[in-house]
Amino acid sequence: MSASKDFIPVNIAVLTVSDTRTDETDTSGNSLVENITAAGHVLAAKEIVKDDIYQIRAVVSQWIANKSVEAVLITGGTGFSERDSTPEAVLPLFDKEIKGYGELFRQISYEEIGTSTIQSRALAGLANNTAVFVMPGSTGACKTAWSQVIKDQLDATHRPCNFVALITKHRNAMAGCESRS
Repeated sequence: MSASKDFIPVNIAVLTVSDTRTDETDTSGNSLVENITAAGHVLAAKEIVKDDIYQIRAVVSQWIANKSVEAVLITGGTGFSERDSTPEAVLPLFDKEIKGYGELFRQISYEEIGTSTIQSRALAGLANNTAVFVMPGSTGACKTAWSQVIKDQLDATHRPCNFVALITKHRNAMAGCESRS
């Protein structure tokens, strides 16, 4: 059976990593929620946690163990300060790392912020059939990550490849990537 060309809503959880943000001041997380719902996806959960490896890992572990959460978007904690620990928290949870995501995010960001993009440790991976995307905490970075990379990869109609076939309940009925020829 060939891959579906119909849009399939993905259940997405959003985690903001911050020592200072609240629901009212979480512009990055709220921007992701707006983009998710505008694209036709379902918000499965949203939380804010302190920049602490174990708090981050606990929330993300709970979500990747939950079959109703198909993707996780994490904003914040990707820099180089002593408190930035999101990559260290989530990397051990990945079954497979999506190396191209961080590379592509930094390439696109270079056009927007120049060499400052090297201070982003954006990364992504698959864990228990859940796609996990980590991006910087700025609202601009979240908009770039969503609109330039993540949105297409969570859209079953995007060709030749996307992650929907791997992460949704429809995965057994859908084929992998189409040929580029």
